[in-house]
Amino acid sequence: MDETTGKPVLNEAEADAAYDNFVMDNLKRNYAAHYVHGMLGMTGFRLVNTPTFVPAYLHSISGSDFWVGIGTSLQQLGGIVSPIIGAQQIEHRKKILPVSVMLGLLMRAQILGLAISGWFMGGWPALAFALLFLFLLGFFQGPQRVAFQLLLAKVIPIRLRGRLQAWRNLTGGVIAALLSYFAGSWLVANHVWGNGYATTFFLAFVLTSLGLSALQILMREPEPPSVRARKSLRDRMKDFPALIREDTGFAWFMVARSLAMGSRIGQPFFFLYAAYVLGITAEGDPARFGTTLAVLSLAYMGADTVTNLVWGYLSDRQGFRSTFVISLAINIVGVAALMMSQSVTTFAIAFFLIGAAQSGYLMSTSNIVLEYGHRHDVPMRMALSNTAEGAMGSLAPLVGAGLVVWLGYDASFYATILTMVAALIVLVWKVDEPRKRRKAHIEPDGK
Repeated sequence: MDETTGKPVLNEAEADAAYDNFVMDNLKRNYAAHYVHGMLGMTGFRLVNTPTFVPAYLHSISGSDFWVGIGTSLQQLGGIVSPIIGAQQIEHRKKILPVSVMLGLLMRAQILGLAISGWFMGGWPALAFALLFLFLLGFFQGPQRVAFQLLLAKVIPIRLRGRLQAWRNLTGGVIAALLSYFAGSWLVANHVWGNGYATTFFLAFVLTSLGLSALQILMREPEPPSVRARKSLRDRMKDFPALIREDTGFAWFMVARSLAMGSRIGQPFFFLYAAYVLGITAEGDPARFGTTLAVLSLAYMGADTVTNLVWGYLSDRQGFRSTFVISLAINIVGVAALMMSQSVTTFAIAFFLIGAAQSGYLMSTSNIVLEYGHRHDVPMRMALSNTAEGAMGSLAPLVGAGLVVWLGYDASFYATILTMVAALIVLVWKVDEPRKRRKAHIEPDGK
């Protein structure tokens, strides 16, 4: 008996079995918790992260493509260092739900800040606060992604993760697509509550908060048989070279993921380019501008609705690498289609392809990293991968903004395609499918 807890002391095999039994006993409840949280939470965050509303809002208060690139870059910059700090703070904990909820609340506070500053400020003050809130959103999003993916890995067996996220994103995508059309065609076009963009951000805050509340109420988190001993951040950083060297597949995956973030070179300017080609502005024709914003947002988010089941079941059957490969190829085609578009219809097709690709990219890259190495190192592997992605993600919009100002929209789109082609080459030739390594073996965490 343990003198501290009064519970029987289990050997390693018994502890692993007890952990697995807890996971299976609470699977339905935890499945429902992650489903509701993801459906509502990701619905709200899609309204913020789609390449339509935030870029259009920043352009409306600054009048400059340059500040659109700066805003997108700052959001990614905030997430460069914070994933590593967050991983160091949670990898020694047996229960991480309380920390995850706190990080989720801090993220949502930034979306509320965007809404309040949009309602009560205008011009440069509104721009300054928007840039601040976007930076903080990225800063808290970094460790939050690590924490929530680790929660998912703890309670959902790997064979079910793809389909869970597929159905979650399917229903969330329906809601997000309808809300995006409503937000563009009515909230933005009619300046609801004085600023339609701010009202859209407030709606995103409400939805994401409801999702977080559902997770906190429903989830039952197990305590793993063992966790990594706590180390200082400096000592943990000394382990990074070994963590990368021990698995060359993971190392090359980080390279491919970072290169794939070259999509952010052109992404902030997709809608602005469409508005430019179509000859519409928010000031000159607000109704047509709002409708176009709604249609392209619907196409981008609607892609989730149509493709997520495909991505989910493909990932469960073939592994997340295959999803990464296909989504990159589709993204390249989507950006090329965008450059050739001349009407709302053809732009909508391009946005659909890009949205479908982004959906597959997010599902694959956030899950494949869970399959490398020992479970003790999952938080830090995720942090390293997210940090590398964030570094490229913060640089890419700055490059894009410079190219747009200097050479025009086309130059930024060519650069986008070039980096994604490089990512695809690395992924195909250098990254293996970790699922095949354990095909005939039990996972280290027993799932």
